[in-house]
Amino acid sequence: MIDPADGVPEGSTRLRRGPHPAWIVAGVGFIALLGAAGFRSVPGVLMEPLHEEFGWSHGTIGAAVSVNVLLYGLISPFAAALMDRFGIRRVVASALVLIAAGSGLTVFMTQAWQLMATWGLLVGVGVGSMSMPFVATITGRWFVAQRGLVTGVLTAAGATGQLIFLPLVAGLAHEHGWRLPALIVAGTALAVVPLVLLFIRDFPSDIGVTAYGAEPGSEAGVRTTVQGGASRALTVLASVARKPVFWLLAGGFAICGASTNGLVGTHFVSAAHDHGMPATTAAGLLALVGIFDVAGTIASGWLTDRVDSRYLLIGYYSLRGLSLMILPTLFAPDVEPSMWAFIIFYGLDWIATVPPTVALCREHFGADGPVAFGWVFASHQVGAALAAFGAGLIRDIQGSYALAFFIAGGLCGIAAVLSGSIRRRPSPVDGPVLT
Repeated sequence: MIDPADGVPEGSTRLRRGPHPAWIVAGVGFIALLGAAGFRSVPGVLMEPLHEEFGWSHGTIGAAVSVNVLLYGLISPFAAALMDRFGIRRVVASALVLIAAGSGLTVFMTQAWQLMATWGLLVGVGVGSMSMPFVATITGRWFVAQRGLVTGVLTAAGATGQLIFLPLVAGLAHEHGWRLPALIVAGTALAVVPLVLLFIRDFPSDIGVTAYGAEPGSEAGVRTTVQGGASRALTVLASVARKPVFWLLAGGFAICGASTNGLVGTHFVSAAHDHGMPATTAAGLLALVGIFDVAGTIASGWLTDRVDSRYLLIGYYSLRGLSLMILPTLFAPDVEPSMWAFIIFYGLDWIATVPPTVALCREHFGADGPVAFGWVFASHQVGAALAAFGAGLIRDIQGSYALAFFIAGGLCGIAAVLSGSIRRRPSPVDGPVLT
C-alpha cells in the first residue's frame, strides 16, 4: 500500500523527512532550466555590441542565433530519448558542460563562423538538451497529481532566467564589453553541474518511492527498460507523424516559436534601439516580460488541470496576435504607458502555451508523450529560427522591424485556427513511463 500523503510504501523505511522527493527534483530542474533560459537569451542582448565591434550585419548575427534556436529544438526529442536511455542526470550535466564550453570560447572569436560554432552549435545543443521535453520528462515520471501546475512552474523558469540574466548581461556589456558576460555564463553553467549530480534522480522507484499523487499499483514513476537510445526519437516520430493531431500541434507551436523566441526574444532590444530607446532600458522591458510570464505560465498550468487545453490555446494565440500587430506603434525613445500595457499583457501570454500543449501530447500520445512533445517543440524552434533570421533580414532591407511584427501577428491567428481543429480524445492516455 502507498501512503497518499507522500508516496512512500507502507512498511518501508522512510528515506527522508519533509517534502516528497518529487519536489526536490522539480526544484533542481527549475534551477537548471532557469540557467538554460538565461544562456539562450544572451545573444539577443549582445547583438548591438557584436555589430559595433566586428561590423557583422544584423542578418549575420541573426543567422547565428537562428542556428542556436534551431538546434535548441531539433536536439530536444533526441535528448528526451537519451534521458530515457541513460538518465536525466547524465544528459543534463553533459549539456551544462557544452554550454560552458560554447560560451567561454566566444571570447577568442574573430570571425562570424566562430559565432555560429560557439553560440550557435555548442550552446544550441546544450540548451536544447534542457528544453521543454525535460519538463515533460520530469512531470511525467515524478508527478501524477498537479502535473499541469508543476509544468507551468518549470516552464516559468524560462521567464525567470530572462529576469535574472538580461539586465545583468546588458549592464555588464555596456560597462565592460560583451566578453565578461560570456565568461559569467560559462561559469554559471559549470556551477549548476554539482547540483544536478547530487539531487536529481531519474525515477521515483530508484529511491523507493512512488510518483507524487500516484494511486496504489500505478506504474507511473516505475523504472522499466526500453532499447534504442536516441534512435527511439525517430521511432516515435514515425509513429506520431501518422496522426493529424501531431501536425496541428506542431504547426501551432512553430508559430508560437516565431512570435516569441525568434522575433521578440531576439530582436525586441534592437527594434527598440532603432526608435531611440537605450539598449539597457529595452533589455529591462524584456526582463519584465519574464516577470509577468512567471505568473502567466503558472496560471496557465493551473488552468490546464481544469480547462480544455484546446480552448486555452485558441485564446492565447488570438490575444498574442493582436498585441504583436499593435507593437510597432508603441516604440518610442521613452517608455510610454501603452508600452507598459503591452509588456504586462504580452508577458502573461509569453509561453503560457506550453502547459496545455504538453497536456495534449500526453493525452494523445501516452507514454511517448515526452518524446512526441520533443518533436512538437522542435517545430517551435524551427519557427523561431526562421523568425530570428527573417526579422533580421527584413530589418537590413527595410530599415525597420514593423513588417516582421505584422507577419507574426497574422500567423498567430492561424495558430488559433489550428488549435481549434484538434479533436478531444474520449479519455486520456496515460501509460507507463518508459526508459
